[in-house]
Amino acid sequence: MSSDVITTAAPAKFTDYLELTKPRLSLLSVITALVGYAASRPPLIWVELLSVVIGTSLAAGGVASLNQWMESETDARMKRTADRPIPTGRVAPGSAFVLGWLMCVAALGIIFSNVNGPAAFFTLLTIAAYLGWYTPAKSRSRWSTEIGALAGAFPPLIGWAAGEGRVSALGWILFGVLFFWQIPHFMAVAWTHRRDYAAVNFPMLPVRNEAGGQVAGWALVNTVALIIVSVLPWFLGLVGACYLGTSLLLGAWFLWRAVQFVHSANRDLAARKLFLTSIAYLPLLLGALVIDRLIFPQ
Repeated sequence: MSSDVITTAAPAKFTDYLELTKPRLSLLSVITALVGYAASRPPLIWVELLSVVIGTSLAAGGVASLNQWMESETDARMKRTADRPIPTGRVAPGSAFVLGWLMCVAALGIIFSNVNGPAAFFTLLTIAAYLGWYTPAKSRSRWSTEIGALAGAFPPLIGWAAGEGRVSALGWILFGVLFFWQIPHFMAVAWTHRRDYAAVNFPMLPVRNEAGGQVAGWALVNTVALIIVSVLPWFLGLVGACYLGTSLLLGAWFLWRAVQFVHSANRDLAARKLFLTSIAYLPLLLGALVIDRLIFPQ
């Protein structure tokens, strides 16, 4: 790792290490793991529930720290990431490396000892897929976004395996929802920041397709797939009409924004609206699923 992109600064503060763990992004992993746990309808065991929360938090934070350690040189060259703790010198690369691995190991230990083996396996799979597959692919593959979506779809399986000891049909549907949701979400993000990604030669679709038609089209295709997967639980008799109606309304909203992204003359504005819609869509859909499963069990 080159030292010329790292500046010298004062000793790291707690807030610098906290920023290294990407708390907002890590929170998404924790929430989706909890959704998987709640939707599996297990008998409530507080030690188990807290272990899922703490373990998933540690795994997500550890992965984020190691990701920033691995990408510190490219982060320093992009405007949107240049002020992160490692490029600015607020956290030493070695400290980020040690912190990241300690958090990942602690996460695996907590979930394996207090929950069960299948949940620990999906935690390990999340860590390995993100660091061993997605992070290297960002600088090498056109399909890095899709690879990242796979890695990002594992947390609900951690929760489902924690609650049920295995992953049944609805758990895998949750995995599909997370996967297909991430692609239009990240297509909107990547289109907005395409110049940053181009500056470091990331070969993702928004960099390769300057006009944006393919980017918007791919977002639309995956939005349609998301809507289809989101209604599957009703056809399988796993949820009731409350969830079905909510998923259809939210899906129509998401689809409208994706269509706008395809046809709008101001694609930057349309990408921003798609991004904001995606942010609202996911918690509303997952909330409807948990409510339906807990209050109106099938």
